[in-house]
Amino acid sequence: MTHLRTMMLEELERRNYAESTKRVYVQTIEDLARYFKRPPDQLEPAHIRQYQAYLFRDRKLSPNTVNQRTGALRFFFITVLRKSWSIADTPYPKRNFQLPKVLSQQQVAKLIESATTPFYRIILMALYATGLRRAELAQLKVSDIDSERMVIHVKSGKGNKDREVMLSPKLLAELRLYWRSLRRKPKTWLFPGNRWHTGKDPMTTKVVWRACREAALRAGLGTEVHPHTLRHCFATHLLEAGADLRTIQLLLGHRDLEETTIYLHLSNLRLSQTASPLDGLPLPPGTGNDERSGEQ
Repeated sequence: MTHLRTMMLEELERRNYAESTKRVYVQTIEDLARYFKRPPDQLEPAHIRQYQAYLFRDRKLSPNTVNQRTGALRFFFITVLRKSWSIADTPYPKRNFQLPKVLSQQQVAKLIESATTPFYRIILMALYATGLRRAELAQLKVSDIDSERMVIHVKSGKGNKDREVMLSPKLLAELRLYWRSLRRKPKTWLFPGNRWHTGKDPMTTKVVWRACREAALRAGLGTEVHPHTLRHCFATHLLEAGADLRTIQLLLGHRDLEETTIYLHLSNLRLSQTASPLDGLPLPPGTGNDERSGEQ
């Protein structure tokens, strides 16, 4: 398996896959080998179908997660092993479409104010002010904060693409307070792994997740609030404030505008301002209960 793992990593690196994708793809193949107790290069499409059923039946994974695992399997067998692969033999499961959770601006304020430490507070503020993914936030460097142009440079975001997002004056002021509070100023990472020292590595995404989780529980917002929730709030609240979808797409780093249109479903302002077709019908007002029907 070590040789196959090396081969797979080489193919993933040659195609410049994101670190998170490489990790999931390799873990999927290792899990496949453990499940059948056989080297993965000795398995056939029938084994893959059995493995897919196991992920649904026993592991209770969502269709979206199984889709990602299926992508890893196809990459391994087609790209690494150069085997033929029939889509009909192992189709992608049908995806579930669920609208993400979005907080009101009042709830976002309550979440930020419920942060358990000042460090967690600045993390939550930065997430909401920029719409960054938690991995993108963790990888921010001091040099990425451009206070002259009032933008933040996002380097090698999802899909290894660079982009820029706005730098909120309020966030800049909070970042400066955060910076002055540090006894040793970071040389590279804006949020180093050990914030009390210079830190060779950035903070992990688990720190971002923990900051959000603890604040959500403290604010009474439940367990379904996570860092990506603030990204959804960022986009939805921008839309409600009058920003156009194309601008939001660029800020979020979406490859396709279709990804961004989900926020049309989440905007309460747009829903409340959209009239039902019933309102356009030339109907006279009703007369109340019909006594002849015998119903009250």
